[in-house]
Amino acid sequence: MLSDQDRIFTNLYGIESWSLDAARKRGDWDGTKAILEKGRDWIISEMKDSGLRGRGGAGFPTGLKWSFMPKESSADRPSYLVVNADEGEPGTCKDRDLMRHDPHKLIEGCLIAGFAMNAVAAYIYIRGEFVQEANVLDAAIDEARAAGLLGKNACGSGYDFEVYVHRGAGAYICGEETALIQSLEGKKGQPRLKPPFPANVGLYGCPTTVNNVESIAVAPTILRRGAKWFASLGRPNNTGTKVFCISGHVNNPCNVEEEMGIPLRELIEKHAGGVRGGWDNLLAIIPGGSSVPLLPKSICDDVLMDFDSLRNVQSGLGTAAVIVMDKSTDVVKAIARLSEFYKHESCGQCTPCREGTGWMWRVMERLVIGRAEQSEIDTLLDVTKKIEGHTICALGDAAAWPIQGLMRHFRPEVERRIEEYKAARRATQAA
Repeated sequence: MLSDQDRIFTNLYGIESWSLDAARKRGDWDGTKAILEKGRDWIISEMKDSGLRGRGGAGFPTGLKWSFMPKESSADRPSYLVVNADEGEPGTCKDRDLMRHDPHKLIEGCLIAGFAMNAVAAYIYIRGEFVQEANVLDAAIDEARAAGLLGKNACGSGYDFEVYVHRGAGAYICGEETALIQSLEGKKGQPRLKPPFPANVGLYGCPTTVNNVESIAVAPTILRRGAKWFASLGRPNNTGTKVFCISGHVNNPCNVEEEMGIPLRELIEKHAGGVRGGWDNLLAIIPGGSSVPLLPKSICDDVLMDFDSLRNVQSGLGTAAVIVMDKSTDVVKAIARLSEFYKHESCGQCTPCREGTGWMWRVMERLVIGRAEQSEIDTLLDVTKKIEGHTICALGDAAAWPIQGLMRHFRPEVERRIEEYKAARRATQAA
């Protein structure tokens, strides 16, 4: 288990105040000016050496992403940092706790990341339903500005930097970085074709980097304690700590910061009080938010919680939202419900996603009761493959993968329902 001295989010549960004074006592804003004085190249090099991979789902190396930004910016084409705080993935609830209880970690991270990328401002795009969190962020930004930590000559470094909070309207699609940029610009939240990538043409046509809340919030601690410290935690290519969201059929649902690569079973039993009814009552787990394929108990027994280990079992770490399902779960109905969610949240821009998500949901609803033919299972899988990888953004993939996971591990259950439905129909007709 992660030792307390290695925890980054020391106020994850809101036991202490989120205010600037309390944050400083926890070590935030300590030596920030000295970090900035080491220069942009040093900051980016340290972030690369730390091995930090994006905590929003894709797992792209954060330091490398920062290095894509142009070294120079001009008044007519400034650079921007955008923080993705939309957090619309079902099962995911980590960022809202970080913003509610530890906002100064995020704000300090915005300053350091913005400086490293020569940005003039950061926009925190927060989900509209997060009213309390947005209010706390606004108040924390005002505190930091009043203390000289933001604004003109931030932290006495000679660098001018502002942070703004922008409230979204609750659209899941705006969690995709280019759709988020579109929404920030006051346009319909629909993904843009790439290239050009945001680092070249982003917000207002200017160089922009979009990062998740957790990715930015851990940066100051990494730079204070050193890249080697962060890289010593976790596993190779999966370094550092991660905030896991554990929900569903566990005795104590929670958010918890742990080392990357912790065994899934250990994570649940030590932090969430175990599966309801015991580990043997486990049916399946979605390990990284609703968009990644579920895993049956046989895999959950031994799998590690990191990007590479979960990819090797045909799933993914995603946002590290662990959704636990015990044997009382109607697993087919659960996946059908996710299919309805993705159908509802599709922006409708791409034909495979616009038409395919609705079609998949309708088929899944019939499979819940078994009103289908066995051949339709393969037809459904074929459609998921036609959608996967053929849309502008990854929402099509996110809609397809839960169904693929269901059929990979629970196809006999779907087939059983079809046969039982047919038998019941024959019995009714015979009567």
